[in-house]
Amino acid sequence: MPQTKILLDENEIPSHWYNVVADMPSPPAPPLGPDGKPVGPDALAAIFPEALIEQEVSTERWIPIPEQVREIYRLWRPAPLYRAHRLEEALGTPARIYYKYEGVSPAGSHKPNTAVAQAYYNRQAGIKRLTTETGAGQWGSSLALAGQLFGLEVRVYMVRVSYEQKPFRRSMMHTWGAEVLASPSERTEAGRRILAGDPDSPGSLGIAISEAVQEAASRDDTNYALGSVLNHVLLHQTIIGQEAKRQFEKIGEYPDAIFAPCGGGSNFGGVAFPFLADKAAGREIRLVAVEPTSCPTLTKGHYAYDFGDAIGMTPLLLMYTLGHDFVPPGIHAGGLRYHGDSALVSQLHHEGLVEAVAVPQLATFEAGVRFARSEGILPAPESNHAICAVIEEALRCKESGESRVLFFNLSGHGHFDMAAYDSFFAGELEDFDYPEEAIEESLARLPKVG
Repeated sequence: MPQTKILLDENEIPSHWYNVVADMPSPPAPPLGPDGKPVGPDALAAIFPEALIEQEVSTERWIPIPEQVREIYRLWRPAPLYRAHRLEEALGTPARIYYKYEGVSPAGSHKPNTAVAQAYYNRQAGIKRLTTETGAGQWGSSLALAGQLFGLEVRVYMVRVSYEQKPFRRSMMHTWGAEVLASPSERTEAGRRILAGDPDSPGSLGIAISEAVQEAASRDDTNYALGSVLNHVLLHQTIIGQEAKRQFEKIGEYPDAIFAPCGGGSNFGGVAFPFLADKAAGREIRLVAVEPTSCPTLTKGHYAYDFGDAIGMTPLLLMYTLGHDFVPPGIHAGGLRYHGDSALVSQLHHEGLVEAVAVPQLATFEAGVRFARSEGILPAPESNHAICAVIEEALRCKESGESRVLFFNLSGHGHFDMAAYDSFFAGELEDFDYPEEAIEESLARLPKVG
């Protein structure tokens, strides 16, 4: 029988995270303060522990994974690599399709890879509480799990539209002991400011970040934890790509193209970055970030310095952005709603080393259903973006007759996202291309630098 699962033993869990900064053609652009001047690591000390700040600015290629973190990773890692035989057959494509399945984690997504690490370092630093934001709920539930494992209190500011659409994600966070608030909320000055201007605000990740950062900065016993975007977060996720490389080596394969959903960048960076060194050394491989047309950061945003949050509490990062006050449409049910993107992913895209495509909402759910009916796994809506792009590429291979190796990160299952699937089956979802004039209006309010 042809092999379906490619597995690693627990002793093959990587011992180090991979830092892509060491292999980038040019050093990352520095974060800036409100005055437009570069800021140092001290600017992060109010909300992050020293160990994570060191990782954020590190240029070392390999960062050791603490043994206590690796021990918890053993609950679900190494994650399996699958060959999608049934999907290939359903598509009639000569392409060989593989996917890394991160839905085997307790939280059902890739997010615990960094949540566990961040909780560990905060615990080591004597922190008692963590605040964070979450959109669809994958990150919030992952940090709730990690907080429970390390004895930390967790408060999650959940984007209001997701808070209302995804009640079972909230239940999961509550089960692991976290407090969950709909954002914008009345608990913070940032939330009250937004609600004063728009009492019916659906919220955004930028707003929720503002609330979480504001609370963390106001208490000595509390730090902030972020589920994507920052360098140390993407660093922790590289365990995905490292495992995948070993699994491909076991079967004598190597991907021609890698696809991953991209909202803030941790999903894409986690699977693609370990392959970037090979690309830099001359290996032919495409690295494709896939985003929604309703939040087209890499494909339609501007490459500029912008705040990571809605009200300007964070340092300015050079990234592709739709403007820090961007609010995604409420009709969008597929996640990946962040206004900006990882500075590392943005720089690599700007330099032409990684690609980006945007796919419409209906096509992503159609792809997810097609995948589920072939492979049996029900994907998270975010993961459907990568599946959609892979199916399109596989069909192009069908037309050309090329037998290429296509690999994507199935970043989580959709068991807590059935309301979105119900809306899709009921015909209540629609495609939405975020209008150019709305993007331009938002970008006009970018902070002036220089």
